[in-house]
Amino acid sequence: MIRAYKFLLRPTARQAVALGEMLRDHCSLYNGALQERRDAYRHTSKTSITYGDQSAQLKEIRAFDPERQGRWSFSSQQATLRRLDKAFGAFFRRVRAGRTPGYPRFKGAGHFDTVTFPRDGDGCRWDSTPHDPQTRVRLQGVAHLRVHQHRPVQGRVKTISVKREGSRWYVVLACDEVPAEKLPPTGAIVGIDMGVAHFLTTSDGEHVANARFLRAVADELAEAQRHLATFPKRTKQRTKAHRGAARKVAKLHGRIRRQRADFHHKTARALITDHDVIAHERLNTAGMTKSPAPKADPEQPGGFLPNGAAAKAGLNHSILDAGWAQFLAILANKAESAGRLVVPVDARNTSRTCPGCGHAAKENRATQAKFQCAACGFAANADHVGATNVLNRAGLALCDVA
Repeated sequence: MIRAYKFLLRPTARQAVALGEMLRDHCSLYNGALQERRDAYRHTSKTSITYGDQSAQLKEIRAFDPERQGRWSFSSQQATLRRLDKAFGAFFRRVRAGRTPGYPRFKGAGHFDTVTFPRDGDGCRWDSTPHDPQTRVRLQGVAHLRVHQHRPVQGRVKTISVKREGSRWYVVLACDEVPAEKLPPTGAIVGIDMGVAHFLTTSDGEHVANARFLRAVADELAEAQRHLATFPKRTKQRTKAHRGAARKVAKLHGRIRRQRADFHHKTARALITDHDVIAHERLNTAGMTKSPAPKADPEQPGGFLPNGAAAKAGLNHSILDAGWAQFLAILANKAESAGRLVVPVDARNTSRTCPGCGHAAKENRATQAKFQCAACGFAANADHVGATNVLNRAGLALCDVA
C-alpha cells in the first residue's frame, strides 16, 4: 500500500529563514516558467513550450544565479516545473471537455507553500542522523532539521515534501510497500447516514454529534477577518501589523482544520474497529454545496426573483464545516489498511424510503428529524431510517457482486 506520513518540523530561527528562502526561490522559478510559456504562446509563432524544454534550461539558470537558484536541489526544481506542467495539462483537459478552463495563475509568496523532493537521497535525506536519538531530515541548502516524529514510519520512503502552514513547517513522506495492519473480524456490518444535525447516524440507531468546529470560533474568526480587511489587499510590502493580522486568521483556520481532521480520524477509527463492513451514501459534496442559479424576473428586466440563496448558504456552511468528503476519504484509507470493506451506495431517496413497505415519497419526511410513512404509517428518526436504507442497499450490492 501507499501511505503518507506528516510530521511537524522544529527548525531553528536560522533554519526557518532558509526554509522561507527555499519557498521564495521555487515560487520565483514557477512564476518565471509560467511567464515564459505565456510569452511564447502570445508570440506570432504560437510556440508551445514543454516541461522538457524548461528542465533543460535549469543548468544555465543555476549557473547564472548560484546564490539563489543554484543553492537548492536540482531534482526539487524539476518537481516544481512538473507541477506547472501538470497545471497546464489539467487546463487543456478542461478545455477539451468544455468545462471552465481555469488558466494557471502566478503564485504569490503566501500561496506557494510546498517544495517536493522526488526521491529520498536526492537533495534530501530522511532520518539523516540515525545515530541521534532525535529524528532529523536533511534538506539541501537548509540543514539537518529536527522532526517531531509521533509515530513510526513503515514501508519505503519515496518522496519527501516540505510544507508551510501558517507559521508551522511540516515534512510529508510518501511511502510505498507499507504493510497492512489487519484487524480481527467482528462479524458486524453497519450503514451510516451523514447529516448536519448529527454528524452521522448508524443503522444501529447511534448518533455521533456534530462538533461544528467553525461555528465554535466564528465570532473570534470574524473579528480577526474584519481587522485584516482594514489593510490594503494589494501591496508590495506588508507592515508588521498587516502580517500579524494575516497570521492571526491563518492560525485560527489552521486550528479548525486540525481539530476537524482529528475528529474525523477518531470517528473513522471507531467505526473500523467495531465493524467488518461499513456502508455509506455516495455523496457529491461539491455539487451539494453549489450556489443556486439566479432566477430572472420576467416582469422586471434586469431584476431577479428570490432563489433561496441565503438559506442555501447556511446549509452549505454546515456541510463544509462537517467535512463529509474528508471523513469518507479517511474512512476508506483506514478500511484498506485494516482489511475492512467500505461500500458506497446510491444516496437518492435514502431518507424518503420506508424500510418497512418500501414506499418512497417526499411526504414521508415530515420534518428534518422525523420520518413517517404516508402509506403504512411507520414512524422513526429520519437519519436512522436513512442509515437503515443505506445498509439494505449495501446488502443488495454485495449480493450482486457475489
